[in-house]
Amino acid sequence: MKAVLDACVLYPTVLREILLGVAARGLYEPLWSERILREWTRATAKLGPLAQAQAEAEAQLMRAAFARFALREQPNIEARLLLPDPNDLHVLAVAIAGHADCIVTFNAQDFPRHVLAEEGIERRDPDSLLWQLWSFHPDAVTQVVMEVHATAERMAGTEIPLKKLLKRAQLPKLAKAMTATAD
Repeated sequence: MKAVLDACVLYPTVLREILLGVAARGLYEPLWSERILREWTRATAKLGPLAQAQAEAEAQLMRAAFARFALREQPNIEARLLLPDPNDLHVLAVAIAGHADCIVTFNAQDFPRHVLAEEGIERRDPDSLLWQLWSFHPDAVTQVVMEVHATAERMAGTEIPLKKLLKRAQLPKLAKAMTATAD
């Protein structure tokens, strides 16, 4: 499966690390353009210059780790598309050019399902995508989540309940599934 990662799902660190960790295990192919990465790193500027610098460093690591999944912007495709927000046309154009199965985003309003369906693309929220991947590959997804969880606890210097961490990352379905199996 090929999935374009919208900037809004790259912004939250825990979510990004889980999405990329699962991709690194070959469960799907993440796609993006430089514009998507720029949107993500610029969005971190509101957290301060240090946060933006960190995001830019993480984007550089992402480029290196997944170099073959970075796609060029597609202005020729963008020109024929219509979305509620013209600023999102580039995301759909990249999905079309990359033969993506879906766009992973929280932005349902600006990516209407019927418009995407005309292009053979589905809109997925990260929770449903990760839950589906966990359903088919529970060991691999659990391993990624546990690694991200351990890193988050180490950085926070305190224990963080797994369910709370995943819910904060806007992954309630995955949290419920993973913590139900742990009980």
